[in-house]
Amino acid sequence: MKKEGNNTKKMSVIGSGSFATALTKILNGNGHALHWCVRNQHIIDHLQKYGHNPSYLRSATFNVALLQLSTNMEETIRATDFIILTVPSAYIEDILAALPKDIFKGKKIISAIKGILPKRNMLLNDYLKAEFDFDANDYYTIMGPCHAEEVASEKLSYLTFTGLNQTTTQWIADQFRNHYINTVTNDDVYGVQFAAILKNIYALGSGIAHGLEYGDNFLSVLIANAADEMAGFLRKVGIRNIEVGVHKEPIPGVQLLKTSLRKSANYAASVYMGDLLVTCYSLYSRNRTFGNMIGKGFSVKAAQLEMNMVAEGYNASKCFYQINQEVGADMPIATAIYKILWEGVQPAEAFEQLEQVLI
Repeated sequence: MKKEGNNTKKMSVIGSGSFATALTKILNGNGHALHWCVRNQHIIDHLQKYGHNPSYLRSATFNVALLQLSTNMEETIRATDFIILTVPSAYIEDILAALPKDIFKGKKIISAIKGILPKRNMLLNDYLKAEFDFDANDYYTIMGPCHAEEVASEKLSYLTFTGLNQTTTQWIADQFRNHYINTVTNDDVYGVQFAAILKNIYALGSGIAHGLEYGDNFLSVLIANAADEMAGFLRKVGIRNIEVGVHKEPIPGVQLLKTSLRKSANYAASVYMGDLLVTCYSLYSRNRTFGNMIGKGFSVKAAQLEMNMVAEGYNASKCFYQINQEVGADMPIATAIYKILWEGVQPAEAFEQLEQVLI
């Protein structure tokens, strides 16, 4: 791993799903030695023999000589300085609860988790502060729009890195930059996480609409209203400096190259609007696929069994509904999706009501 300041820093990835595999591919392809904590010994054996993950992104190959593979999370964390967490939000709390309370002392955590911890309705950084007394200045995030499948095929993608320490945020971003990954940085730690969660909920709605056989015209209106709804929630919780069309003076932390961009991030930037669009439209989107099955008449349980993968928006829809009871943002789309998935409202009925409030 390259140096930050005068010290050589070691980095690890926790998780072996598709996004974990994609992030590992990027760093491995950039020539970084890396610790990778995976689910079981079978994955390690397969990687060592064949050079790819047997379960996800099988086309992505690795230089195994640069990988320190393990199934022991505690050992992996203690051996590294920067820990990339890529476990689904529904499981991360139970996994972290088994770790010693001092495990993250002196560490930097980089979250690639796009969900709320469902048992507590908390973002990961708030959970880490409550349970591990973790310093917010040592917390960073990786967000999209960046489908793992396109990373595997090396199609140009953008990753946004956030953190309160601008220098370290940029250093982390630089480790990922290559010919098919562009990196952007900002300091909106709460905003990018809320946006990543909400876009999964709205992608469920996009899928439901498709399953109900609405056309592209309606989908465009639905997604445009979802973007406005997202921005309204973010402003309601205090994120007020990124209105569409309004830019601050160029700042070093918002950049694609080593020189500052002429624009700072706003709600139309890739991590907000871009991630929303790709998650709502892409056939790679798990949440869109899950919603499509609901729209076609699958029960929630049947859709989950058919998917055999986690659709983050399912739990998030309930969490956000509960959070918004206190926040009080106007969120008819997110509310409709919650009622379909958790209160048994028929999709056609819920969308007939939405038709009357979209603009």
